[in-house]
Amino acid sequence: MEQDEEAVMCLKQQVEDTSLIPIDRINLLNDTLKRFLSMGAAPEDRGKMTRFKSLLYQSGILSHCVTLLTLDPGRTQSNCKAAVTLASLTSSCCVGVEPGELSETFHGLFLPSVMDGLLSLASRLAMRAECVSLFRKAMDSVSWLLQAHAQLATQVLSSSHYALIQGCDEVTVSLLFVQMWINLCTASSDFLTSLNDDAILLLLNEAVGQLAVTSDATVGEASVRLILHMADQLPLQPFLLNFKGLDSLLDKDWRGRGFDQEVNKLIALTHSREIPSSVDRVRAACVIQAAWKSYLTRRRLKCLGGVVSMLQRRFRAHRRQQQQQRDAQRLQEELNFQVCLQRQQARTKFHQKQRKLLQLLPPDQVQPYLLECQIRAAVLIQSAWRGFLVRRWIDSQREALRLAHAQQHAARTLQRAVRRFLQKRQAAKVLASGPCWIGHKGLTDSRRAVLKRQVEEYISLHPSSGVSRQQCEQLHNDVQWRLQALLQQAVRQKRQEQKIESLLAHTHTQLDRLKDAPPLSAVTATDISSFLSPSGTIATRARDAHNGRLRAHRLPWWRTLGETASVLKPKEEIELGGDASS
Repeated sequence: MEQDEEAVMCLKQQVEDTSLIPIDRINLLNDTLKRFLSMGAAPEDRGKMTRFKSLLYQSGILSHCVTLLTLDPGRTQSNCKAAVTLASLTSSCCVGVEPGELSETFHGLFLPSVMDGLLSLASRLAMRAECVSLFRKAMDSVSWLLQAHAQLATQVLSSSHYALIQGCDEVTVSLLFVQMWINLCTASSDFLTSLNDDAILLLLNEAVGQLAVTSDATVGEASVRLILHMADQLPLQPFLLNFKGLDSLLDKDWRGRGFDQEVNKLIALTHSREIPSSVDRVRAACVIQAAWKSYLTRRRLKCLGGVVSMLQRRFRAHRRQQQQQRDAQRLQEELNFQVCLQRQQARTKFHQKQRKLLQLLPPDQVQPYLLECQIRAAVLIQSAWRGFLVRRWIDSQREALRLAHAQQHAARTLQRAVRRFLQKRQAAKVLASGPCWIGHKGLTDSRRAVLKRQVEEYISLHPSSGVSRQQCEQLHNDVQWRLQALLQQAVRQKRQEQKIESLLAHTHTQLDRLKDAPPLSAVTATDISSFLSPSGTIATRARDAHNGRLRAHRLPWWRTLGETASVLKPKEEIELGGDASS
């Protein structure tokens, strides 16, 4: 016993060595566990083997094995083979363990972790075509552990790794799983009886799911055999109530596949639980439907007269609406025809008039005139196309433009409020400064007379040797005048700064509006009025300068040599904003 403990502790120290890589730990565990298990293979050494497995669990070596099983073995065949060997040894060491006081932890936590590690390894091997034999060995380890601990069947059937393996759509994998469950059911008669209802329902769902998704005869036969084995050992009728249409599935898809006898037995089993209940359900459904239909018929008969009149009224209204629509459509078509006819006649008259004008022109001016007409037509087409593009862009950007205008309006409102607030605060400061005279607030006439008398008495008692009274009064008046001038200058300077700040704010606002202004093709009369200056003099000068520039651009090139655009006749037509006198 002491030798076994020393060997287990030595193995634990070697496994916990941090310098070893995972594959070296796996090889070390495989060699050591094989040697230990081979020494207890004799029947008389079974008790010793049980104690040794308990020591492996209590020392934590089996926990290290589970941790290594959850790691990826890598792509090499040797690593995968070593991991499968470790899984087989771990499964063998978990069978026959006597945990003692740690029984609850062993069955509630450790065994589920071992099963999860085995299924994780099997799911990684199932994805590789070259590891089919290794996958079978891993599933043998799972089967060996399930045979000893049947309570793990629920975990296996509901595990995500098990679902991942089932999703690979390989016939061999599906057949292997079904045969594993059949072997477990036939190897021990207590396997199914030890399962709870959830595990039985999951196992039955697995077998029925294989019948529904596969078309292979061997998998179907194995699934039917599994259900029949379960029916032999358990009362399966209550569980089959959850699978509607199983008999039709068996009859349509699995008859004539070589195992009709088993299929007939399973169909008879499903019918044995459906006949009594189906007759009652059909009879109850017929009674409910008859009562509901009679109620609907009676209610429909009561309101039949009103329905007929309402139907006639709606039909007449519908017919009258159709007639109105046809009349409106005919009027619209006539109007469109008249418009097209008038356009065609106008176009014909225009071409005739143009032909007559061309006949009146000299031969050397015909080609320039036609070229000018082509240019005007091209400009008209281009303007129409650009207008269409701009309108389409405005329609697409309408929401953005509306938001921009709202932001501008909000900014102007805020600026106006801030300017008003600044003006009020400045006015309050000016009023708070008070008059230029510096005196005592709340001084009455009697108090002023008393103070004046005291001042005169003090001056008479202490006359000044250097300055006369008249000079003092003059100096006092000069100081008061200078103080008043200084205060007035400060008020004027503050007003000038306020005016400059207001003009700067107004200028920045106008600049922001000019930056966000719409293009010329989308400008409306409202937009134009918003950009005009409130000052009549400035607006007139800007309009005159604009009109002067337009007239200067229309002059011949030889008229603009050495001259400025301002040398124009005052009575020429003005392009913007009324006549010249305005």
